[in-house]
Amino acid sequence: MADYPTKLADLPKEERSVSSGHRLCTGCAAGTIARLVGKAVPDKPFMWVNATCCLEVATTIYPFAAWHVPWIHNAFENAAATASGVRSGLDMLMKKGRIPQRDIEVIAIGGDGGTYDIGIQAISGAIERGHDFVYICYDNEAYMNTGIQRSGATMHAAWTTTSPAGEAVPGKQEFKKPLLRIVAAHGLEYCATASCSYPLDFVRKVKRAVDVKGPAFVHVIQPCLRGWRFDTSESFQVARLAVESRFFPLYEVYNGYKYVLNYPNPMMSKVPIEDYLKQQGRLRHLFKPERKQEILDIIQAHVDKEWEKLLELAEFSEKSALY
Repeated sequence: MADYPTKLADLPKEERSVSSGHRLCTGCAAGTIARLVGKAVPDKPFMWVNATCCLEVATTIYPFAAWHVPWIHNAFENAAATASGVRSGLDMLMKKGRIPQRDIEVIAIGGDGGTYDIGIQAISGAIERGHDFVYICYDNEAYMNTGIQRSGATMHAAWTTTSPAGEAVPGKQEFKKPLLRIVAAHGLEYCATASCSYPLDFVRKVKRAVDVKGPAFVHVIQPCLRGWRFDTSESFQVARLAVESRFFPLYEVYNGYKYVLNYPNPMMSKVPIEDYLKQQGRLRHLFKPERKQEILDIIQAHVDKEWEKLLELAEFSEKSALY
């Protein structure tokens, strides 16, 4: 399968998902993610199923909507179930001749709250049943839409409104759930991680997911300037550091077992996790007023352990879309 595209200039100019003029926060990459998804499917009709999340709220404030394509909003927990129903309905209508036979893509999207936690049962069921749709999780590591509460995606030691940072308990105590390995264990044909800071890699992965006949899953990191506490100009810089520090490595999984890391060299130099963490106000307590070196060491050790685990599973791509 040929990679697509090779340059940003190759991306279609037409906007096929969400338009400008939405009400996402200044600097939020969720809108960019949605627009890139549309550019990954330039030659076929598609429709969105949108779980309750920031993207849904900010693009459909009544009586306005920023979407160019058919779009369905549902609750936090049932985006994958709704996508299953849409897929089955379309297939049946075409079988009965009620609508023309054509390749219509169904794309579901949800945040980490509606994916890692509340929606994982519906996602697991839809994948197990083999419905032909793509699920995209845009991961900002908390329930940002409802007040910055911790989720299964929130990193260790991060401040949220439900995991406040104090002297006794310095932020969230649990580590981030290994979502893609959980999804890959279902044996679906294709799933991958991606970053908003590597748009060509993201578009290529969405394209591959769309081309799969059956369920596919793309997990994209999307720093939240409100919840992570950084300047509005730094969203893509922070997302890039997540990749370069190996906190959020980019890789693909084929058929549940073939792992491919999207780096040109397995021994490429990495950014220390501290460089990634100190960009974020939600982790300020690890550096001020007294540096909590033991917690920083725990996080770095966890990142290194997860990377080594991934190396054991993966082979390296000769040609990376990142560089």
